[in-house]
Amino acid sequence: MEKTFLVFTQAAFVTFGGAYAVLPYVAQVSVEKFNWLTNLQMLDGLALGETTPGPLIMVLVFVGFMAGHNHFGGSLAMGTLGLLTTTFYTFLPCFLFILVGAPIIERTQENKRVKQILALVTAAVVGVILNLTIYLGKVVIFPKDFSFAGLDYITLGWTVISFIAMYRLKIGMIPWIGISAVFGLVYYLTTH
Repeated sequence: MEKTFLVFTQAAFVTFGGAYAVLPYVAQVSVEKFNWLTNLQMLDGLALGETTPGPLIMVLVFVGFMAGHNHFGGSLAMGTLGLLTTTFYTFLPCFLFILVGAPIIERTQENKRVKQILALVTAAVVGVILNLTIYLGKVVIFPKDFSFAGLDYITLGWTVISFIAMYRLKIGMIPWIGISAVFGLVYYLTTH
């Protein structure tokens, strides 16, 4: 419970950068430090979050649920408790920030120094999002280990094809997601 409180309260402190600024921290801590879930389960949580509005809270409660579920022998009750705890400790600091910070923001809205600092924060957030891309890309392209032997050539090939289809051929994202889903299903059915 104490670890959950610390992880998700700290995550709430960086939510000003958006969901993609928080997710690298949560992924690293929950997968690598506490072993609450695997890399692939974290990727599943991100995929779940991207299918709904509010991806940050969807991913965070998924991590909280999996932490309780995995560490208490597959208990749904403990998974639910992890989910509820995660939700509470993610939102509590945000509400406190709003109550305390709103008057300060109003007073500093036209301050040029504050705008410059926020521009630096924006640049840092872009770097954090790139970090998340690399972290999750590594999990997908190197599912077993980070070596040529662990490289998934089909996934790497499909990634290259996707970039070409969307950026060169200008195929829209929604149709390409459908095409990728069909490709993934066919690939899965033919290899399993």
